[in-house]
Amino acid sequence: MSWSRYIRFRDDDGMLREGEPQIDSADELLTLLNTGELYAREISSDGLFEGKLEDRRLRVREVIGPLEPADVPIIRCLGLNYGSHIKELGRTPPPYPSIFIKPSHSVTGWDSSIPIPKIAQKDQMDFEGELAILIGADGKDIPAENALEYVAGYLVANDVSARAWQRDPHYAGNVPQWCFGKGFDGFAPLGPMIVSPRLLGAADNLSLETTVNGTVCQQANTGDLVFGVREIIAFVSQSTTLVKGSVILTGTPGGVILGSPNPQWLEDGDVVEVSISGIGSIRNRMNFL
Repeated sequence: MSWSRYIRFRDDDGMLREGEPQIDSADELLTLLNTGELYAREISSDGLFEGKLEDRRLRVREVIGPLEPADVPIIRCLGLNYGSHIKELGRTPPPYPSIFIKPSHSVTGWDSSIPIPKIAQKDQMDFEGELAILIGADGKDIPAENALEYVAGYLVANDVSARAWQRDPHYAGNVPQWCFGKGFDGFAPLGPMIVSPRLLGAADNLSLETTVNGTVCQQANTGDLVFGVREIIAFVSQSTTLVKGSVILTGTPGGVILGSPNPQWLEDGDVVEVSISGIGSIRNRMNFL
């Protein structure tokens, strides 16, 4: 990739563009946007993976989610991958990464409302603030030492979860299942931009924070991941082609509602914000349909 940070945006004429924001840190993205002072160097029409940085500098009027469902062939996700989350659930670390899948239509924008369908409104709606990896090249049987060569960049994510469909035996049966209750449309907001490993390396020392209506619920560092970025990519690509455009959610730290002794599940109108240092913040309102 020719860029270090990537956004999709609307310019002064309302045209949808791709570009590299002219910022020195992730914190400046929304600050400059809100003051009308955010500019980006345009990326050529070849797009996210093949596009080249142009000299033209455009003002950014609106930052759009960096990925659409059509851009993402599959979302692979890890469960039980932070020491703090494993501890709060009274579990032991898995011997290998525990993988489940979200469909591509779970992808939505960094500031989009999350549509919660009636079948998921069962008093067990939860959040999971996560680091996401965007794969930038097809690969299979990728050695861990070469894994970063296949990373286009990192994003902030929220693995929105309907816990009743995941764990309640009245809905999930006797064996918990993860895919259905986590795979509804819009249940994987991503953004606000994509940040290259040229800036973040293996993303193994980033601060993560999740708030609900302004109250801090999760505080962690990606150094607490049981399996880091390199190990995850090596594992999921074993005898399986990891396709360009795939997204990997790396797991959530402790502090989710599921781990609380007195759970207060998400309700209609609640706002969940997930922030990761070096990448930025996503902010999504729960919209019970």
